[in-house]
Amino acid sequence: MKKVLLFVVLLSSLYAFNQGSTEYGSGLKVNLKEDGSKYIRFIAWNQVWFRATDMNPGSQVGDTPSSFNADIGMRRLRFLALAQISPRYKIITHIGINNQTFLNGGAAGSGGTGAYGAGKKPGLFFHDAWNEFVIIQPKEGRKFSLHGGGGLHYFMGLSRMTMGSTLNFMAIDAPIFNWPLVDASDQFARQMGGFIYGKYDRFEYRMSVNKPFLTNLTPAVATNQAEAKAVDNNGNGSFSLAGYYEYQFFDKESNALPFKVGTYLGTKKMLNIGTGFFYAPNSTKSNVAGQIQEHDIRLLSADIFLDLPIGKPERKMAVTAYAVFYNFNFGPNYIRNFGIMNVGSANPNFTGQTALAGFGNAQATIGTGNIFYTQIGVLLPTQNEKPKVRIQPFGAYTYKNLDGLDRANSSFDIGANFFVDGHHAKITPQFSTRPVYTNSSTYSLKGELLIQLQVFL
Repeated sequence: MKKVLLFVVLLSSLYAFNQGSTEYGSGLKVNLKEDGSKYIRFIAWNQVWFRATDMNPGSQVGDTPSSFNADIGMRRLRFLALAQISPRYKIITHIGINNQTFLNGGAAGSGGTGAYGAGKKPGLFFHDAWNEFVIIQPKEGRKFSLHGGGGLHYFMGLSRMTMGSTLNFMAIDAPIFNWPLVDASDQFARQMGGFIYGKYDRFEYRMSVNKPFLTNLTPAVATNQAEAKAVDNNGNGSFSLAGYYEYQFFDKESNALPFKVGTYLGTKKMLNIGTGFFYAPNSTKSNVAGQIQEHDIRLLSADIFLDLPIGKPERKMAVTAYAVFYNFNFGPNYIRNFGIMNVGSANPNFTGQTALAGFGNAQATIGTGNIFYTQIGVLLPTQNEKPKVRIQPFGAYTYKNLDGLDRANSSFDIGANFFVDGHHAKITPQFSTRPVYTNSSTYSLKGELLIQLQVFL
């Protein structure tokens, strides 16, 4: 972690910016009818990461043994089109790429050197593609609304952050375990199915029935039940059920899109509490002495979100806080290891003790057990009516107690958002730690420094 800490000095130069943000209009919107009841709205964004990372023991990058790596990657490049073709009918299409680095994340089959070398020319794919219809519209004297629709969608229940917008995170990114099925039985946090959502006054609800994507991993043979390890294997699986239910104490949030806001920067007064679930029967398998056992996926959460202006109104200060508790059950000792934009692989000549999670920046991210996550940030005061940049320092903490590991772990993130134009143009430096286990009861913390450049229209 020492090499990464040396990069922290880069943060000091960013603090030379002033505070504040400018306002942003309706963006790229084309009215199809003069009164605005029919329109197409376009949103485009990109997130570029500069990284300095302590690698797990026994890693190499390319063919070079590496305990440390610095690189630049494209975390997200996205384009979303929303068409309101009648007051009751809406179409959403969302395409893009994720996680392109200098040696991976490229087109299918790319590798080596050349026009389609490793990491080059990634393929676009659909993140969202659904249609929806307003079944019951709210009107004077009616507090209840009901929308229904279907397709490849993001109404996946569980928690606020499970349906979080990637445009306005407070920390540099989500902690990933908020998307517990990601790229296993879903397509980048989405499944295909039908959904309903709506409101009753301050109560908001979202529910969906979905067909999970096929998984077919083979479980390792365990000699006894205590050693059994579940893996994703649903075959022609049953339909899954998901839901999220939220009460909004102060301002009411828009639910025109499923994407939940990470921080409003004091433009709203929010206090929301929510709870959610995801259930998919017979979705994982384990093997005990040659006998295959099937297990349901049962996921539960409870969370709270706060976003409040504080201090004198003319100073435009605000505090944002979020906390969530997850109870995950994927079957016995289930663990999935992730490393975002992981460029590491196994060094065949390494003779020491390697990490249980694998190589590069991988860690035990999702598993059967309990996870607690919280974050808090403060938008610092401004003295100018239209300051050039606003600053929002933040911190986040994660506690995981997974059944597949004998010891619980803690990690943290600390950083700051520098808002040039709100979330539409911001720079975010962040220092993060991750737990690296060399056996199920012993771990150490590795470090990573990230600097993100984000722009969206």
